[in-house]
Amino acid sequence: MAKVLYSATMSLDGFIAGPGGDMSWLTEFIGEPNPTADGIVERIGSILVGRRTWGGDDPNKGTDQEGAFGGAWHGPQFVLTHEPPPVAEPDTVFLTDLTEAVAAAKQAAGNKYVNILGADVARQALEAGLLDEILVFVAPVLLGDGTRLFTHPGGTKIKLDRLAEDAFWYEVVR
Repeated sequence: MAKVLYSATMSLDGFIAGPGGDMSWLTEFIGEPNPTADGIVERIGSILVGRRTWGGDDPNKGTDQEGAFGGAWHGPQFVLTHEPPPVAEPDTVFLTDLTEAVAAAKQAAGNKYVNILGADVARQALEAGLLDEILVFVAPVLLGDGTRLFTHPGGTKIKLDRLAEDAFWYEVVR
């Protein structure tokens, strides 16, 4: 059965996107050797993404590295949105309900991961008890502002168990 993974590259000060959703800061870190990052794409069976992330800034737009995971990802993607477009794109399903979106993405993933892209969808999945693991790559840069890896106004303590010694890879404790 598929597990749900939130993976992201984060600045050292905790941002996964810069102000206004800017992702251009990531371009200088794409392609750097990282055994964990290099092997993750083949372990993903589907992607669950929020509408802002799906339609947002791609630092590789217009290049052969455009798309998720520097263009290495090809497969089913599920977009969680309040307003699905009238016409879908190939390999893309638009859904309005988180639980249904996770279930559909898990079915498509088979025995691989459903990888969440987007902080808001990850937060919703975590709060709903649907997120299994978190994998964070830390880039040596300070952004100062933008979209945080995880935000919950008023604060929330989520216990995590470390899954790998050589990476920031954690299991969500329930």
